[in-house]
Amino acid sequence: MKVVLAYSGGLDTSVILAWLREEYDAEVIAYTADVGQGEEVAEAEAKAMDTGAAAAVVEDLRHRFVTGAVFPAIRSAALYEGHYLLGTSLARPIISEGLVRAAHEHGADAISHGATGKGNDQVRFELSVAALDPDLKTIAPWREWKLKGRADLVAYAEERQIPVPVTPKSPYSMDANLFHISYEGGVLEDPWQAPPDDMFRLTTNPVDAPDKPEEILIGFESGNPVSINGQRLDPVALLAQANDVAGRHGVGRVDMVENRFVGIKSRGVYETPGGTVLHLAHRAVESITLDREVLHLRDEMVPRYAEVVYNGFWFSPERVAMQKFMDDIQSPVTGEARLTLYKGSATVTGRRSPNSLYDEESATFEADDVYDQADAAGFINLNALRVRGFGGDDGS
Repeated sequence: MKVVLAYSGGLDTSVILAWLREEYDAEVIAYTADVGQGEEVAEAEAKAMDTGAAAAVVEDLRHRFVTGAVFPAIRSAALYEGHYLLGTSLARPIISEGLVRAAHEHGADAISHGATGKGNDQVRFELSVAALDPDLKTIAPWREWKLKGRADLVAYAEERQIPVPVTPKSPYSMDANLFHISYEGGVLEDPWQAPPDDMFRLTTNPVDAPDKPEEILIGFESGNPVSINGQRLDPVALLAQANDVAGRHGVGRVDMVENRFVGIKSRGVYETPGGTVLHLAHRAVESITLDREVLHLRDEMVPRYAEVVYNGFWFSPERVAMQKFMDDIQSPVTGEARLTLYKGSATVTGRRSPNSLYDEESATFEADDVYDQADAAGFINLNALRVRGFGGDDGS
């Protein structure tokens, strides 16, 4: 049996690699997708081979991640439950594409992952694989083995002389990519407990951020961010630079209790500095380029779109259909937004576009020749017809 394992090189996936060989007598292909998570990528191949992998694949998916998942979400103004920019949710379908591709290239029978039976990621991986290749089996060790936690995994590794990093127990679980870092579990399981001061990796504590505000100019073409401060950048470089600038000012921290698809309420803390700035800038350019009813219709769809992505249905007819609509209305969303970054806040201070629908003559409070204020009386009278005499009983 051949199995492609989503491999990070950490304790969990190192143990899983050995467990798959032992329990399934499997030939394991360790697959590491580089979606911008950092240091672990460089060491993954050597670690996998040292742990007994038949082959190790490291694939750079950063460009695919940004253009194929992050930017579509930005174009869709996606926010889950009003706060979460979906960093982890967006990475899983891109990683799943890589897992399926590797399975085909190596003639594998199954894929495997290290997601637990309580989380969302198991759903995201397995729904994506089912959509891409329903004939592939999925092996989820956390739903099968008798190992219960970190101590059991360490003991398993020591018994089998599996080379794993010897590090102190983290007080939380962390997942990183180019778009964000998420923190869950451990000390964060108490929703009243403040996150540790030294936890954050991408953002400066707003208290310690520069005392001088910084302006940043984000340019868009058809809804896609293309430039920062007038400099046109490759999508990966653009997101990285946005992270650096916004992170320096402590922008992009979110602490929320969210509703997992599996039915559990979970406290998640997120850092999405560049994504926060891009989201706000995009909405600012949309505000002057999209028709009112089109914008309102799209905004009605945003919670549904975000829920579909969060729940793991990236490869679904409904997400694809919504994406087509979201993208179709983006053609006029070209222009620039100016934001001021200061001690954890990002404030839009200007927006302009060659496709602007904003008419200063109509909007002005000064004298004009394009709007007859007397016309408003008829407009109000017609709209009052259905509520005239209603009485306003609100049940109180």
